[in-house]
Amino acid sequence: MKNIYEILEDFGLEIPAEKKTDFEKAWKENYRTKSEYDIAVTKRDEYKSSLDTVSEQLKAFDGVDVADLNGQIKKLKDDLKAKDGEYAAKEADRIFSDTLKEAIKTAGGRNEKAVMAMLDMDALKASKNQSEDIKKALEAVKESDAYLFGSDEPFMNAVGATGGSADVGGDNLSAIRAAMGLPTNK
Repeated sequence: MKNIYEILEDFGLEIPAEKKTDFEKAWKENYRTKSEYDIAVTKRDEYKSSLDTVSEQLKAFDGVDVADLNGQIKKLKDDLKAKDGEYAAKEADRIFSDTLKEAIKTAGGRNEKAVMAMLDMDALKASKNQSEDIKKALEAVKESDAYLFGSDEPFMNAVGATGGSADVGGDNLSAIRAAMGLPTNK
């Protein structure tokens, strides 16, 4: 097998002796084997196919107005923020309403809607300490419109039996049992 200098001489190229060391050094640094060459070709082909794929995907975005898309994204984010605020407000109203209904029930209110109509709802919603302010407002309504609340006092005048005889025995009891289809007691 011929060395590189012999091959170059066959083509009519002669390298001076002082340049041979530089040439050998450069040749050894730049020499690649066939397998290294094949690997480089494979990588090149992979990069080319990736570039073609990306180019095709970019063609889908031709004519797209980026400023318009950014505007749409901003609008959607603002809409989402507004929906979150709306949901939070509804949840706060629900919690306030449940708290108020429970307080009315605890205070002995007969009709929640009627009692609620007597309260300043906006002031109670804006209150920092809602539970205490609701109790105070209910006490004020209880003093001014006591008929909206059940009576706390015990029954002083119990009512007795109405009409008829106080004796529910004898024939009357037998008649009642017979009307119900029960046997008579003796």
